[in-house]
Amino acid sequence: MQSYTELTPPTAVNHAINLPLLGPKANNLVVAKTSLLQIFELKTITTEVEGTPNEDTGLSLQRTNTNGDGGFLDGEYSLQRLESTTKLVLTSEYALSGTIIGLQAVKILNSKSGGDALLVAFKDAKLSLVEWDPQSHSISTISIHFYEGEELVNNPWAPDIGRCHSYLAVDPSSRCAALKFGVRHLAILPFRQAGDDLVEDYDPELDGPREESPAKAANGEESSHETPYGTSFVLPLTAMDPALTHPIHIAFLYEYREPTFGILSASRAPSNALIYERRDTLTYNVFTLDIEQKASTTILSVSGLPYDLHQVVALPLPVGGSLLVGSNVLVHVDQAGKTTGVAVNEFAKSSSAFAMTDQSDLRLRLEGSTIQQLGESTDMLVVLDNGEFALLTFKMDGRSISGVSVHKIGAGKGGTVVKAMASCAANLGRNRMFIGSEDGDSVVLGWTRKAPQLSRKRSHAEMLAGDVDLDLDEDDIMDDGDDDLYDTGATLSRTTSATSSAAAGPDALTFRVHDCLPNLGPMKDITIGRTLQIKKGSSSTTSGHEIVASTGRGRAGGIAVINMGINPVVLQQSSLQFAQAVWSVHTKKQPPRGFAAGGNDDSEATLSADAEYGKYLIASRTKDDGSEDSVIYQITPTGIAQCDNGDFESDAGATVEVGTIAGGTRIVQVLRSEIKCFGSELELAQILPMEDEATGAELKVLAASFCDPYVLLIRDDSSVVVLEADKNGDIDEVPRGTWISKQWLSGCIYKSPETNDTPLVCLLSAQGGLAIFDISNFDEPVWQTEGLNLLPSMITKDFVSRRAAARETLTELVVADIGDHVSKTPYLVVRTGSDDLAIYQPFHHPPRSQGDSFTTNLQWRKVLQPRLAPYYEDASGHSEHHSALRVLHNISGYSAIFQAGPSPSFILKEASNSPKVVPLAGGRVKGLSSFHTAQCDRGFAYVDAEGDFRVCRLPDAYRLGDSGWPTRKIDFGEQVDGLAYHDAQECYAIGTCMKANYKLPEDDYHHEWGREDTTFLPQTDQGMLKLLHPGNWSVIDAFPLEPSEVVMTIKTLTLEVSEETHKRKPLIAVGTAVICGEDLPTKGALYIFDVVSVVPEPERPETNRKLKLIVREEVKGAVTALCEIGTQGFMLAAQGQKAMVRGLKEDDTILPTAFIDTQCYVSVAKSLKGTGMAIMGDLVKGLWFVGYTEEPYKMILFGKTRSKMEVVTAEFLPYEKQLNIIIADADRNIHIMQFDPDHPRSLSGQRLLHKSTFHTGHFPTTMTLLPDHQISPTHTSTSTDAAHPGPQSQQQQQVLISNMSGSLALLTPLDEQAYRRLSALQTHLFSALDSACGLNPRAYRSVESEGFGSRGVIDGGLLIRGWASLGARARAEAGGKVGVESWVLRGDLEGISKVQEL
Repeated sequence: MQSYTELTPPTAVNHAINLPLLGPKANNLVVAKTSLLQIFELKTITTEVEGTPNEDTGLSLQRTNTNGDGGFLDGEYSLQRLESTTKLVLTSEYALSGTIIGLQAVKILNSKSGGDALLVAFKDAKLSLVEWDPQSHSISTISIHFYEGEELVNNPWAPDIGRCHSYLAVDPSSRCAALKFGVRHLAILPFRQAGDDLVEDYDPELDGPREESPAKAANGEESSHETPYGTSFVLPLTAMDPALTHPIHIAFLYEYREPTFGILSASRAPSNALIYERRDTLTYNVFTLDIEQKASTTILSVSGLPYDLHQVVALPLPVGGSLLVGSNVLVHVDQAGKTTGVAVNEFAKSSSAFAMTDQSDLRLRLEGSTIQQLGESTDMLVVLDNGEFALLTFKMDGRSISGVSVHKIGAGKGGTVVKAMASCAANLGRNRMFIGSEDGDSVVLGWTRKAPQLSRKRSHAEMLAGDVDLDLDEDDIMDDGDDDLYDTGATLSRTTSATSSAAAGPDALTFRVHDCLPNLGPMKDITIGRTLQIKKGSSSTTSGHEIVASTGRGRAGGIAVINMGINPVVLQQSSLQFAQAVWSVHTKKQPPRGFAAGGNDDSEATLSADAEYGKYLIASRTKDDGSEDSVIYQITPTGIAQCDNGDFESDAGATVEVGTIAGGTRIVQVLRSEIKCFGSELELAQILPMEDEATGAELKVLAASFCDPYVLLIRDDSSVVVLEADKNGDIDEVPRGTWISKQWLSGCIYKSPETNDTPLVCLLSAQGGLAIFDISNFDEPVWQTEGLNLLPSMITKDFVSRRAAARETLTELVVADIGDHVSKTPYLVVRTGSDDLAIYQPFHHPPRSQGDSFTTNLQWRKVLQPRLAPYYEDASGHSEHHSALRVLHNISGYSAIFQAGPSPSFILKEASNSPKVVPLAGGRVKGLSSFHTAQCDRGFAYVDAEGDFRVCRLPDAYRLGDSGWPTRKIDFGEQVDGLAYHDAQECYAIGTCMKANYKLPEDDYHHEWGREDTTFLPQTDQGMLKLLHPGNWSVIDAFPLEPSEVVMTIKTLTLEVSEETHKRKPLIAVGTAVICGEDLPTKGALYIFDVVSVVPEPERPETNRKLKLIVREEVKGAVTALCEIGTQGFMLAAQGQKAMVRGLKEDDTILPTAFIDTQCYVSVAKSLKGTGMAIMGDLVKGLWFVGYTEEPYKMILFGKTRSKMEVVTAEFLPYEKQLNIIIADADRNIHIMQFDPDHPRSLSGQRLLHKSTFHTGHFPTTMTLLPDHQISPTHTSTSTDAAHPGPQSQQQQQVLISNMSGSLALLTPLDEQAYRRLSALQTHLFSALDSACGLNPRAYRSVESEGFGSRGVIDGGLLIRGWASLGARARAEAGGKVGVESWVLRGDLEGISKVQEL
């Protein structure tokens, strides 16, 4: 009984498409990341770029450097220029219950937004047609089509649909879509278009005015009862042509009046091994489709094509036809069947007799390449498998293609700015292109073209476009027969305006990166190390843990450092005993009286570096005896010093809030019983007491909000007072209207360009409603709604709540901007009584005009925020829930909100992601304030529970708002295959590799190898072992490996180094493989290193550690897995087809003590620490559960899984008295196995019981068993009394799973009671939640298995997302379905949503 929870979303981009989704004139980018669908808008900003592009331009994953210390905004030492830069801004994202395999844009009739629809294809032969719904500000599913039934795929020996390669194609005119699925099935989904076949025959001058369609409704709008799609059907490819037995790729073609597609296929399966018998076996067929008759007609067939072609790219006019992409050749096929090919390496000629132009000197490898049209030109951009660029140009001879040429783009022109193989590409318009990647970061690419004559040609074409007859030639006049096939009317203007850029050449193009989507995948290996916290002016210390993962492939290789919380850089630290809150204040001198406040400002003073530096720090204290006071400190370069300047009184009581008004010339101190105004030198200017005007009773201020020149006060009688400062800085109360005199719990004042710089007062009523007032009129709110305490998914002005509905206790409300330097958006943040946060995003439907108020057609949509505040108890056993929300306008470039209290956290947002709640490491925070000085640029200061005052800044080079986990990527330019953490020396050992040319060695038995004369050599991996220092992540030592030797596994093992003293020492063990191709056997080696202390290099103190080789032993076969085993300090090494237990002797040799034959290469080996139990898995025979005894030394096979299970990784998961084994296979499934020799079906333990199977949707790479921890007693509680939480705490272990998609997941064991509650909740959510794209989450996770009465794994991600999206009433209903209170379910969800140990 386990729960599977995705901790971080996938980051690897698989598919992307550009379309007007949000509206007819919108420009949106839709990105698919395995099971995550994201919708972006494009925003153009002005940035400074270097004059000469380089390989790293714009690719840094660091956020924008606002300090000017090495960022791209620092132009002091480099020549820079201003350019328009396109950035991606996230609009919406959806976690889908399916694996996306294709995205296409479809123009449909009567879409809700007026834009295009999106067709999404899934791995299990499903199609979802979705559109944007402006009313709900989200996607809406139009239809879902599935073709996975047995009646479609009834061949008993055909492979499963999931194992077949499927792809989606859409007709350029959106008349139909085609999904190739299974072995040779083609599903056709037609779409209705305006007029259908009659639209081209209509002429308003000859036929007169067109009659109104009978589908029009009485109000003039078209009826929506007719679906935008027709009846779909499935065509077997062999019915279209019996030779289509091995389809390779399909694409719809341009310029045809009927839906026409080209299919690349073969009658026999292509094979590299049979190249001399099966060369030039491919055929390219073009079929025109008759949708009404459900039939096709062959109009073109080209045979004898090279065997290595694998893709069809349709080309629009003026080029037309299609481009066939192979590994060694590019072939263009025009509409008449004429072929034009070009060879890009020397193997094209030797492997094919096809006629082609020779450009073999380019030495290009086109495997894994992506080709996309370069903007509006006829050129094609080729992104190679290593990320380098090449330009494909066509030589036009009239309307025909006379030649094809390829040119490489040099690094000086930005040809290497992409570092990894592209998975997809999408044109964004205006010389912008998005390039997605699974092996590196996805980027928004921009280019400029230096061709002055090109603009003159375009101007000439535009002049000719005014008189179309002048541009017609004989080729443009087509007969009636061709008119039925070729659609020329829509493309005539494109033909006249298009120009070829071949004359300009590739040297005229310059590429640079505008924006990037960071990718953490593929995570080939992970390790857990200690966080190295750097303090300025002191030595580094370790506190907490961090996850370090290898990321990227090839030149995009590196590591990613992932933390669960923000570890700030501490610049100063001191003690502020009894402090409860702090405020940093910067002031300006008020101009002398008689000078106009709005006159000419002192420009030098405004631009000076210290214009906004903090000058004073005010702290509110509560002593042990209950007395309260406030202390003011002077901010100095070395810290803070208490001062008694001016008229500030420390014994005036506790401070509630501090802010500035009147342009920063007045400091306002809000006390509980009065308001004090000070000048820039702390001279007292005004005192405003708080008292009831009617009774004269003294009132206390509970909270305050500042928005110059206004101050909002919330008093203890639930009344609201708004103060306004005049031009002299004197404050006075704003007249209160009838509505403002009601009772309010919380409120704030918000002003931004979104509100046309008009201050709005947002108030939370005592009944849980939201009211927004214009600052100039408090008689009636401009926008109000009831039921905010229901936390619904959508808040509208006319929202009406049920009286008997369950409600949430709300304590605080804030409306503020959240975002980075690219995009800032207002959000409504509500804090509940349990410290949970609900975030709402505003939108307007119908869209407001430019001059309308912010509240016009205002609606709020709930943003998914799955983080649950941790449960805390004080010394007396009562829960602590005291926190406050503080708005931070600029903290290291972020506009954020901070939540103080027992669960301190920031609400941060990157432009390309939704808001994330990121915890602050270090425990409870009493108060926090922004802090800006010369020593701390845009930082913050806070006081913790121990009274320690820290001045900090956010860590450099970390992205904080992508996944909710602060992440930093360190690029090495080499692929990282393995890594391990050495705890004693606090450093990391990594195994890297890079490509190197391979030449056959001299061999006495293969004399023909010496006659190898090829210059286009194959490439192999060359490995190296490196030592990293976590302080600055620099390489402090390196150990080169033998030629063609790569690291297969690397572990830090505690081994016995002395047989006499039995001393043990942590050592680094490395298993390698020497791979020299198919003709030579694979060899391997086992290394053991020690990390020793040495004298550091000058000015590099971190180089005081080095790798010391203890032993290297060559073995037969690769060393693929290593782990500790037993209690004597031995290790288990999987070498070749054996697994050996080996020990380190004093003479630095490795002695084998026991072994077992595995008959296959072992892919994973793990042991249960402190025992002799181990598991070994391979890709053929499944998993072996073995035991190791030390007296005598022997390995015994305990049990096995079923055969033919492709084990990718595995791990133990002990819980209570059960020994579970978790297995991840190549089908993206997780299997729960159990060793139970007492079970009758286990055959006395010889067979592992298959308890459950769960489909993750992500390809797993590693599993890590986390250490024991104490789980909260509330997680297992069944009592409804909070004072009696139930059972005592118990030990629990979790398994951390990394995936190829860049996501992290967590497998948590559950006890019987928690499993039943969560299982019942999951069943309820399956029917209660609306699944995006109409998918079935239950079917997505279920897998047919051989489980014996097994129980399914709980989908923790679905539960947490579903719980976060539910309102208070729906949560109460869910608790009623389960039979417990909602707070019990919340405790269960908290236990499965986070890594307990980290």
